Amino acid sequence: MSDLPRKAVTRTAKLAALPLGFAGRATWGLGKRIVGESAEIVGRELQQRTAEQLFKVLGELKGGAMKFGQALSVFESALPEEVAGPYRAALTKLQEAAPPMPTRTVHTVLAERLGPEWRELFLEFEDKPSAAASIGQVHRAVWHDGREVAVKVQYPGAGEALLSDLTQLSRFARLLGPLVPGMDIKPLITELKDRVSEELDYGLEAQAQRAHAEEFADDPDVLVPAVVHQCDQVLVTEWIDGIPLSEIISDGTPEQRDRAGQLLARFLFSGPARTGLLHADPHPGNFRLLPGGPEGEDDWRLGVLDFGTVDRLPGGLPAPIGESLRMTLDGEAQAVYDLLCAEGFIKESIELDPDAVLDYLLPIIEPAQVDEFTFTRGWMRSQAARIADPRSPAYQLGKRLNLPPAYLLIHRVTLSTIGVLCQLGATVRLRDELEEWLPGFVPEEELPEESAAEA
Repeated sequence: MSDLPRKAVTRTAKLAALPLGFAGRATWGLGKRIVGESAEIVGRELQQRTAEQLFKVLGELKGGAMKFGQALSVFESALPEEVAGPYRAALTKLQEAAPPMPTRTVHTVLAERLGPEWRELFLEFEDKPSAAASIGQVHRAVWHDGREVAVKVQYPGAGEALLSDLTQLSRFARLLGPLVPGMDIKPLITELKDRVSEELDYGLEAQAQRAHAEEFADDPDVLVPAVVHQCDQVLVTEWIDGIPLSEIISDGTPEQRDRAGQLLARFLFSGPARTGLLHADPHPGNFRLLPGGPEGEDDWRLGVLDFGTVDRLPGGLPAPIGESLRMTLDGEAQAVYDLLCAEGFIKESIELDPDAVLDYLLPIIEPAQVDEFTFTRGWMRSQAARIADPRSPAYQLGKRLNLPPAYLLIHRVTLSTIGVLCQLGATVRLRDELEEWLPGFVPEEELPEESAAEA
């Protein structure tokens, strides 16, 4: 691939080929069955080919197509195992890999943004990218002061590509829906579109990353690389090594999985409380496991990358989340119902049975009911199946609930994080993190005096 395909007609043709490809492979599968191959073998081959084409098209296009693929990849835990196998490898590839931008294009962007003498800013600069994502790619370099840095360079035309892809993808969201049972794809695409302008603005990203780097500067568990330099289309941050979370998912030890899961949960809930910002892109490509945690070199820290998408929550996560979670755990059906109505989760025109709402919520919050919980793909699949089965009472009730706009991104981030925890198969003391960081989860009268005064 020579450059980021920007012409709408080119990108539209590639994306339009996806549903056509699905149909073509279904016909191929029927032909194979007619000549006597077993449905199971044909089904597996069909899914493998579909996964490969999905990865090839979404990965090549980068832009919104790849962004969608990355968002989708964290939900593969919800897929039935017979479907998940072929898709897993293809979707998780999207978390780390994409074809690179040509060197000449990288040099052109750097010359335009950093000046014609841009090379003088670096002692070393690696032309081969170390990572590529949906709107830019990262090059390893050494800054003029000797610091190892990551240089993020935005693809020319990335904004047009993002919007064009997401508009096209929304047109056949129904065809993509079966990839993740129980999840409505169209709102996900709409929400990704709403975030485009923020993600393209490296000034906003630098601001969010600085806030996290300063707050977590002395944290023994979480490391956020400092911002070194920022200008339009270029962001330079300190380099961090470590094991990508995607590798922990595929090959990590039980200890690494559990530690990564605990730290991921801690970062999800502590970030808004400490910075007023929620890191809103929790796919495994944005996290690293680094040696040197609180217990020494044999312990682990979590490295966090990419602050292009954040939710601004000046008061931390909304207290009604913690309050409703606590009341659900306590079995207070009417109180939960009243709070959901007040927050707009149940519209005024809808009337539901409070006990039925409680029954709907309890299985979802099972990880908060116990001291520690092992997240598994099986658990995630059971939740997805319960909510996605049209014959299920949970499906019928879920259709009548509403998700207020203020909670949309929080909901997606929480679901995505749970998806990653299930991919890790991590045993996590989630309740500890909720008690420490989630406003409203611990009643005010039970808070330590210092915390109560802050609340």
